[in-house]
Order: sequence, then C-alpha cells, then structure tokens
Amino acid sequence: MKLTGPFKQIITLSNLSIRGKLNDEDLEIISNGGILTNGGIILEIGDFDSLKQMFPDSETDLIDKEQITLPAFVDAHTHICFGGNRANDFAMRNAGRSYLEIAESGGGIWSSVQHTRAASEDDLIEGILKRVQVLVKQGVTTIEIKSGYGLNIDEELKMLRAIKKAQTQTTATLVPTCLSAHLKPRDFEGTSKEYLNYIVNEILPKIKEENLADRVDIFIEKSAFQPEESKNFILKAKQLGFQITVHADQFTAGSSRIAVEVGAKSADHLEATIDEDIEFLAKSDTVAIALPGASLGLGEPFSPARKILDKGGILAIATDWNPGSAPMGNIVTQASILATYQKLTTAEVLAAITFRAAFALDLEDRGVLAKGKKADFITYETDNFQNILYHQGSLKPKNIYINGKKI
Repeated sequence: MKLTGPFKQIITLSNLSIRGKLNDEDLEIISNGGILTNGGIILEIGDFDSLKQMFPDSETDLIDKEQITLPAFVDAHTHICFGGNRANDFAMRNAGRSYLEIAESGGGIWSSVQHTRAASEDDLIEGILKRVQVLVKQGVTTIEIKSGYGLNIDEELKMLRAIKKAQTQTTATLVPTCLSAHLKPRDFEGTSKEYLNYIVNEILPKIKEENLADRVDIFIEKSAFQPEESKNFILKAKQLGFQITVHADQFTAGSSRIAVEVGAKSADHLEATIDEDIEFLAKSDTVAIALPGASLGLGEPFSPARKILDKGGILAIATDWNPGSAPMGNIVTQASILATYQKLTTAEVLAAITFRAAFALDLEDRGVLAKGKKADFITYETDNFQNILYHQGSLKPKNIYINGKKI
C-alpha cells in the first residue's frame, strides 16, 4: 500500500451526475488530502493525517510542494496513428482555398492515406508513442486512437497492429477504433456501398480474429458516406459484436439522430447539429463529444455544448488530434476555449475530459478519485484547481500517476 499526499486540494469529481449541467459548488474538494493505493487501485481517499494513522504501515509518497490533484484526463477521440504532415492544408485554408481545391492539389485526407500507406508499421508505432508522450505530459492517461488512413485491408490492419504494439510500450491506456469507413478510397473500384460491404466482409472479421479493436466508427457526411448506407453498415458491424461511435453532424445535420437510433456510444463533432436533434441526442445515452480543435483548425462553429448540457445530455470534450483539421493536440487549451465560447462551468469541463469521456469509451473504472477506481491521477503545483483552466493549458501537470505509480 502507498499513501500519496498531503495535497492542498483533492478534486475527486466523485458523486457528480453523468449527464446534464454541473455547478462548481457540486465539486467535492478534500483539503490536506491523501490517496491510498494498492495494485493500481484506490483503496481510500480522505484526510492525509487520518489515513496515515489508520494505515501506519503504508509506504508514504510525500508531496514536498503545495499541489492539488484530480483524476487524469481521458481523450476519447484522436487520429494519432498517421504518416506525413499537412501543414500546407492549414496554410491553404487560411489563404481562402476550399476543401475541394485543397484535395485537388494533393491535400486532404487522401494525402494522409498516401503517407500512412507509405509508412512502415515501425514508423507508425514510433509516431504513436511520440504523440502519446505529448498527451501524457498534459495529464492524459487514456487515449482513443482511430485507424482510417489505410482504407484497405492490409493498411487498416497495419494501423491497428501498430496501435496494439504501441500499447505494449506505454503505461497509458490506448483504445483502438476501426475507422475504415473514413471515406471511400480513390483506388477502390466500386460504389461507397460496395466499399462498406468490403469493410464488413473482409476487414472487420480479421480485426475480430486478431483482437485488434472492439469499436467501429464511420464518417457520415455528404463528402463521405450517406445516411442510409451508413446505418446499414453500422447495424452489420453491431451484429459482428462491435461497439459503435459516429463522426456526426460535422458539416451537415442529421447523422447524430442515426447515432442515437443505433445505440452508438458517442456522436462526435456535432458542429452542425440543429436544435431538434440536440434534444433527441440529449435524451439518449449516446455521449455528445465536442471537438473544439477541429472548429479551430477549420474555422467552423463550435459544438453546441451549452445547449446539450442544458437539455440533460452527456457531454465529453476530446482533441480530435489529426494531421489535417486538428493538429494542436492540447486537451486543456481546447476545453478552456470551448468553455469561454459556450459558457461551461469548471465542473462541466473537468467532467467532460475525465469520467464523462471515459463513459464514452465504456471505461467506467476511471475519471473519478474514489475507492475502487483506477489510480490514474495528476497533480499541479498550484493552490487552486481553478488555475488549470484559467491558464488555458499553459499550466502543466507537475506529476502524473498511472496505476498509482508516478511516471
């Protein structure tokens, strides 16, 4: 057993609702607190001195400077397995070029597909681990990672195998998701419906056979896959035993409804979601994942986070770190900016990047500091937890603990 502390403040995020509005007054804050862990699990949490008396034989990890602690962050939507660079896309967008013009000039998602196909599996592993380390230093210890830049059986499997092998080289939790349905590849001879059938018949069974992912994603959009064919694809993927998440309502409305209708764990993006669909989404158990990095990268509106919460929905916030539309990869900066524009409370933001994000990944063992939960937590050298969002990402974690061990 190990007792870590004493902390100026422990922000447990315990006993908060999984859905709807949260007030900062609802936050449980333990002063002079300690966290007792064993085997990667929290055994007790409370007053440090009292825990020391109760467990005198426990190893003590003394905090030598004034620090606060809270659960480690969860990034529930990333594309950090990729090859190449699309800085030119960003420059061209800012110069007024359209998406189509950028794609025709060799940019866009297809550019990332070509670079990723050209990369070796070892190259992809190296890139994943480099980006994971960036996120871990920010306090993110659970990271979802999508495929989707391979778009054929060999290259999609290469990506997912790279993610699986990267997991053996980091203590962070990596959650793989198959996004073979990112768009129809230019070199596929057939319709988009035929490509989706190819994924179902060829790629998904192999993923199951090698245990490479339990989750399937699809980009429902005019430029990708249409609503009816997407719904049929999702239902087939569910029959194969996959959980579902959806790239929904990024540029046009309607696909968040499909996500709810098929029981998806999350609907991600939502920049174009209309009011009647917000209400439909908010009444469901499908998590609405806002991706402010994509809004910043593309100059698009932010997801209607305030409306979703006010209607009682489940809101998470993720980085969407990818080589094209969201290259920032800074979860606190993005969440802080979204909070400013959408008027989110500190409690709502912290919930959105911890236990509500974990819920979107079907990981209910983390995201709060409570007895029996995974001992992933982070500390900041400050006397007030509000400084985390106040500094908009410039205040970095002092220490990161995964499974109760400082890394």
